[in-house]
Amino acid sequence: MSQFDLVVIGGGPGGYEAAIRAAQLGFKVACIEKRIHKGKPSLGGTCLNVGCIPSKALLDSSHRYEDTVHHLDDHGITTGDVKFDLAKLLARKDKIVDQLTMGIDGLLKGNGIEWLKGTGKLLAGKKVEFVSHEGETQILEPKFVILATGSVPINIPSAPVDQNIIVDSTGALEFQEVPKRLGVIGAGVIGLELGSVWRRLGAEVVVFEAMDAFLPMADKALAKDYQKLLTKQGLDIRVGAKVSGTEVNGSEVTVKYTQASEDKEQTFDKLIVCVGRRAYAEGLLADDCGIKLTERGLVEVNDFCATSVDGVYAIGDLVRGPMLAHKAMEEGVMAVERMHGHAAQVNYDTIISVIYTHPEAAWVGLTEQQAKDKGHEVKTGQFGFAANGRAMAAGENAGFVKFVADAKTDRLLGMHVIGPAASDIVHQGMIALEFVSSVEDLQLMTFGHPTFSEVVHEAALAVDGRAIHAIQRKRK
Repeated sequence: MSQFDLVVIGGGPGGYEAAIRAAQLGFKVACIEKRIHKGKPSLGGTCLNVGCIPSKALLDSSHRYEDTVHHLDDHGITTGDVKFDLAKLLARKDKIVDQLTMGIDGLLKGNGIEWLKGTGKLLAGKKVEFVSHEGETQILEPKFVILATGSVPINIPSAPVDQNIIVDSTGALEFQEVPKRLGVIGAGVIGLELGSVWRRLGAEVVVFEAMDAFLPMADKALAKDYQKLLTKQGLDIRVGAKVSGTEVNGSEVTVKYTQASEDKEQTFDKLIVCVGRRAYAEGLLADDCGIKLTERGLVEVNDFCATSVDGVYAIGDLVRGPMLAHKAMEEGVMAVERMHGHAAQVNYDTIISVIYTHPEAAWVGLTEQQAKDKGHEVKTGQFGFAANGRAMAAGENAGFVKFVADAKTDRLLGMHVIGPAASDIVHQGMIALEFVSSVEDLQLMTFGHPTFSEVVHEAALAVDGRAIHAIQRKRK
């Protein structure tokens, strides 16, 4: 029987960051992680192994290929016959994953954290049952427990995944050849990113979205412009297209769907199912452990991620809120610091969302419609990258920055970006929201020239009709 101050069940971004912070605070920590990736135990969860990191590696590689083939000529650069080696491209992705997961292993060792390779289950009395991969069982009695087992892709009866012809987001990272015809069910973040990867490499991509609106969670101006950009790139995005069934015949799959009250079907070489993710808690909770679940199967927690059992916390995809790695990370740190007596908290109003296509799309805070629904008298400002010198010089002049603000108080409420480095630029809005900034605060700042970030300044000025590099209509 081993004694620990904290046992973390789950070695993903939320779990390993919580473990490291706890060790920094002097806790004796164990982190339980069962994942076997490509034949060996691996830390980092979905994000590092089969999610955020490998998908970004493929997005970057595929963008470089497309840029070389289609856009370098704009700069006067002639390349000749350009080809790509898919095996090398995938090997690069795997190498990056290995480096990062091994890095997490080193961080745990360097902080004196014991990595227990196997499964963990919360028992009654805050005990944890650990079963190693070799089948050995150990009962741990820590002072604190963090549940951080993440999520898995949602499967749908109409398109059962076989990881061959019909795959989920994990399988879509491992295609050994580029499918000529690729179907994607779900026009969310994952579907758009994976669809973009394989479209750039030569696939004809059709994206089926059951909802009647494209990206309904995003600001309407962003969603409208974004859909146009992706369509221009070659993604065939079909909204209001409800998939009713699939039929695999040899090496292809026929998708049956309904759109505009009309039954249709189309055949593909591969089909990716990415309709969302669900909390993963299989084998995590004993019946008498005392943890309460919500109607959606999430672990019930308060604002500080404490569960119904004293000393047990749950974070990340297991609990309410967006299923994002950075949200899990901050929740893990918050939970540990509260265990240590600190008054830590997470500001859920400033959680950033990003889609890593090209151009990127990112947003933080309220959309224009959400602000109106909350009773704000709204004013907005928008400025495009097309009028930005740095963007024009780089050939990255698609998209815009939009601010949403309260017309009475001038308080910034939200920021929405499509364009180059949107995933980084949006942090300027996040910081401003965190410090309860006014639009005037941004207007009074001096932005470097020439930079992409000047669009942020111009968008803030545009809120009050003051943008310099665009003709502003006189306001009544």
